[in-house]
Amino acid sequence: MKVVLLAGGFGTRISEESYLRPKPMIEIGDMPILWHIMKLYSFYGYNEFIICCGYKAHVIKEYFADYYLHRSDITFDFTNNNKMTVHSNVAEPWKVTLVDTGMDTMTGGRVKRIKKYIGDETFMLTYGDGVSNVNINDLVNFHKKHGKIATMTTINIGQRYGVLEIDDDNNINSFREKSDNDGSMINAGFMVLNPKIFDFIEGDLTVFEKTPLETCVNRKELVAYKHLGFWKCMDTLRDKQQLELLWESGNAPWKVWND
Repeated sequence: MKVVLLAGGFGTRISEESYLRPKPMIEIGDMPILWHIMKLYSFYGYNEFIICCGYKAHVIKEYFADYYLHRSDITFDFTNNNKMTVHSNVAEPWKVTLVDTGMDTMTGGRVKRIKKYIGDETFMLTYGDGVSNVNINDLVNFHKKHGKIATMTTINIGQRYGVLEIDDDNNINSFREKSDNDGSMINAGFMVLNPKIFDFIEGDLTVFEKTPLETCVNRKELVAYKHLGFWKCMDTLRDKQQLELLWESGNAPWKVWND
């Protein structure tokens, strides 16, 4: 099953960092947050990624083009025809497709543009700026069990995001803005989607969280996978600093893989 990562936005709320690079390339512990997300999926055996690029797409492409150089010891021998020797080559079991989905394309439009790389298969989708210790295998099994078009991981964190109304059967019945006394669930990304979802995306201006997901809501085809563990989105510089502190502590909750 392929994993689609949304990595094309401007990251305006963390402009202190994103003016140099796309938000998913901002580093936590010297590695891009995008890498942290991919390591989570890889831990569960999902190693084929499609990355939806946009703003400063070349930064992401150059990073993966030179990935093994970043992660290995190298000798440059200028006395021997400029020979380069790579020592202890560190490689991931990844297949990564980088797709330039446009500078101003909305989230739904980005998903639509990678349809040819998905084919008629169920796939996973998440945002390139949120880390979690969600159990990906449990999430996929949950999606297969209910048999509907879309599964969205949800979490209750009681802060600034729009919230979801979920019934007793885990169907998501509506999206709305949070109120001051809310304890409701929010969209944490980490979605599993049947290819039918492409039918609900018109083009580049489609916001994935609007028409496509709202259509699923109206048809009772969007189901919540309630995650009770850790999740955090890196929206602001303060969020980045908090994630850095967790990583430096050696107890980052989203690090489920071994070094």
